[in-house]
Amino acid sequence: MAAQPDIATGRLSQPEYARNFGDIEPPLTPQQAPIEASRCYFCYDAPCIEACPTGIDIPSFIHKIASDNIRGAALDILQANIFGGACARVCPTEELCEEVCVRTAQEGKPVNIGLLQRYATDRFFEGGEQPFERAAPTGRRIAVVGAGPAGMSCAHGLARLGHEVTVYEARDKAGGLNEYGIAAYKMIDDFAQRELDFILAVGGITLEPNRALGADISLAGLRRDYDAVFLATGQAGVKALEIEGQSLGGVRPAIDYIAELRQAGDLSALPVGRRIVVIGGGNTAIDIAVQTKRLGAEDVTICYRRGPDEMGATWHEQEVAQTSGVKIKHWVRPVRLHGENGHVSGIELEYTTLGDDGRLAGAGDTAILPADSVFTAIGQVLIADPLAEGSSELLDLRDGRIAVDEELQTSLPGVFAGGDCIDGLDLTVQAVEDGKIAARAIDRLLSR
Repeated sequence: MAAQPDIATGRLSQPEYARNFGDIEPPLTPQQAPIEASRCYFCYDAPCIEACPTGIDIPSFIHKIASDNIRGAALDILQANIFGGACARVCPTEELCEEVCVRTAQEGKPVNIGLLQRYATDRFFEGGEQPFERAAPTGRRIAVVGAGPAGMSCAHGLARLGHEVTVYEARDKAGGLNEYGIAAYKMIDDFAQRELDFILAVGGITLEPNRALGADISLAGLRRDYDAVFLATGQAGVKALEIEGQSLGGVRPAIDYIAELRQAGDLSALPVGRRIVVIGGGNTAIDIAVQTKRLGAEDVTICYRRGPDEMGATWHEQEVAQTSGVKIKHWVRPVRLHGENGHVSGIELEYTTLGDDGRLAGAGDTAILPADSVFTAIGQVLIADPLAEGSSELLDLRDGRIAVDEELQTSLPGVFAGGDCIDGLDLTVQAVEDGKIAARAIDRLLSR
């Protein structure tokens, strides 16, 4: 008789779930924060500012923490990055601001900018103050499609300038990847929604959940009914493995399972396999692998077709995976999925090598890993069809994403775009900056 897949709920005790999905890195205490802040040289031409996509004045806010001016520190951050709290938790600071910190070159240990940013914003949010005010109403109306970091950053910027903004969101909750796509241990205690409440408190922003572009609204309709449109749709499609057996039960996109996990009220009720294989090398691959391990999976392996230096995940994320008990298998690619009774039972992998021309090639020899579940994390794609729904004009695309100019204007007048749906860094912090740029550009357009 064929073996049944070992997928079960309640693999751990409640204390184990709580421990595994608590803060991955404890926040700084009021005693630790000023000590860490004192390590900053407060550089005049600070390279950390240049490395931050949102241009936060990092030495300034750190100096204020050192002098116990927490409100001033938080305002330095939030004026530049309204998602400063989320970015403090999810930014790859090890490859941005902290990588270029002068302390890194001198001591190999940068100032912990991310934790200091979290300290300032968390302490400020505890006070419940709303520091931003709206300008006088302009009577202009803007539609934003997508309530993730790019869309909400743009909405907040426009609302502060006195415009009325309606944000259309395909899901039932706003937040985008911050709510649905980030590992739970990076964003605990419903922080994504609490930060959104702070952003919405400025006023002038109306959320319309469960309104998807192409199904419930059209780009043509938005252009007709609003003075400008900002598209922040992200990349809702997922790339398929395109190998034999991909339709077997137990084979699914990693982002779908991560979204379920993030919305689960009781982690013990979430089914998880005993033997997990993840295909991919980016941060999503790390997030799904680590979380399934922390849900009680016994054997979790990430399979990536190239070496560790080519992985999209940062060295820090790779380290998190390995210290969490996840195995990373390099230089392999999937060629076939094996199944029993309609459910995946294993994945056949071919070893890879680089040819003389530098191209990846199969080495010819294969191995089979047993698996109860296979998660794909090989990239996401823009679903372009809804953008043309009901429109006589089409948006120009470039390399599968929406083409924009330096002000994030698309090929259609009055339509702007930002975040993961355009070419650039697929990072929360870059999406926030895109929203800022678009808000200013839209305001200039409407002020002519």
